[in-house]
Amino acid sequence: MTSPSPLASRSVALVTLGCTRNEVDSEELAGRLQAEGWTLVDDAAEADVAVVNTCGFVEQAKKDSIDALLEASDLKEDGRTQAVVAVGCLAERYGKDLAESLPEADAVLGFDSYQDMSTHLRTILGGGHVASHTPGDRRRLLPLTPAARQQEAARVALPGHGATLEPYAAGAGPAPASGPRVVRARLDGRPWAPLKIASGCDRRCTFCAIPMFRGAFVSRPPADVLAEARWLATQGVKELFLVSENSTSYGKDLGDLGLLEKLLPELTAVEGIERVRVSYLQPAEIRPGLLEAMAGTPGVVPYYDISFQHASERLLRRMRRFGSRPAFLDLLARVRATAPEAGIRCNVIVGFPGETEEDVEELEAFLTEARLDVVGVFGYSDEDGTEAQGYGEKLPASVVADRLDRVSRLVEELNAQRAEERVGEVVEVLVEEIDEDGRLVGRAAFQGPDVDGVTYVGGGGGPDPEVGDVVAAVVVATEGIDLVAERR
Repeated sequence: MTSPSPLASRSVALVTLGCTRNEVDSEELAGRLQAEGWTLVDDAAEADVAVVNTCGFVEQAKKDSIDALLEASDLKEDGRTQAVVAVGCLAERYGKDLAESLPEADAVLGFDSYQDMSTHLRTILGGGHVASHTPGDRRRLLPLTPAARQQEAARVALPGHGATLEPYAAGAGPAPASGPRVVRARLDGRPWAPLKIASGCDRRCTFCAIPMFRGAFVSRPPADVLAEARWLATQGVKELFLVSENSTSYGKDLGDLGLLEKLLPELTAVEGIERVRVSYLQPAEIRPGLLEAMAGTPGVVPYYDISFQHASERLLRRMRRFGSRPAFLDLLARVRATAPEAGIRCNVIVGFPGETEEDVEELEAFLTEARLDVVGVFGYSDEDGTEAQGYGEKLPASVVADRLDRVSRLVEELNAQRAEERVGEVVEVLVEEIDEDGRLVGRAAFQGPDVDGVTYVGGGGGPDPEVGDVVAAVVVATEGIDLVAERR
């Protein structure tokens, strides 16, 4: 690597694709770069370098990431942009192979490069070369036994875990009075923010490659999570969205599988925080104590993001997952017994190798009985390095497409019906924007960000609410899965 040349003025834009976990990673990168003197800009065309935080989850996400990199590279033709760098899951997963197939990118950097990102970017802008990432199975970086991981985690890059090992960076925001230092910069003005509580996954679902490039499961220490929560509150955040690959495993490597239940009341007690939302619950790991804590802790919203994936017991075992239609319906009954107003979402896969017509009918029966608020439906596709990639009984693409369309249409109808059941409910809506018609646009407590629908609020007297306010309203109508409400 050549030495970076000094640059009088440096600006960077971070372009983020994929999930909310990637958003956390981008804001940590932004905090690191800001602390090193970089100016953060929103528009890649106005930046010296564009850093594209890619997604490597499914084929469409990969395509979107490639398109974003090519679009950013086009800016080098006649804009200010001098370099484009790929980071994130796609870069971590494919590294040098991606660099060879995409010469438009000036570098393809993995998670291990994040701590030195400023140096890497200065080298590239100075005309030097930074070697692209060499991919590997990140599960091998930490001990197999969860209890042995925490003492080794400090030497492994864990994006989004807070950069607590380095001195406090003044540009990243106010330092906490004591405890871990926070390095993160907000890249938007939303009144909610994702907050990472863990990284990686120990499950071995046959269709999923995430553990290979995100690594083994590692809980983030509670002190670090709380420090970042307090910092986010100083930035105007009202709702914390707890994210990870598997939130139900939180604490197992810290010797306390009930740690999430203990953390929730501490998070809701943070001054300025009005809501805490938990995401990505594995049905096989949901404990009665967790359900009780989520339902019984004031400030924790009744939102249950449960990873069912299918309902056919035979097919679930082929996926190396537990559960069945009766077991899942029983779990939903237990959720609603503790939180009758619960909003419940899940994702399902259709067209998995060996899926029969009877399997699809079992899934449809489950979805019909489950009364879920939102369901994401995905058609199966092979993922590099997964067990299912080597399975026989692959279904023709036309069959997968037909089943995707069939189940998607059913879900659209069922989710709309579930929304209609909400008419008459009193809801608390976090205002996120005000549309051109003057309506408040936000989310009720049971609606997750970005993909779970919104609530439009009109009417009411008194002072006009602002973005970040929580307003009470009554649901009067629906627009698909979106709700229409009137202020009380």
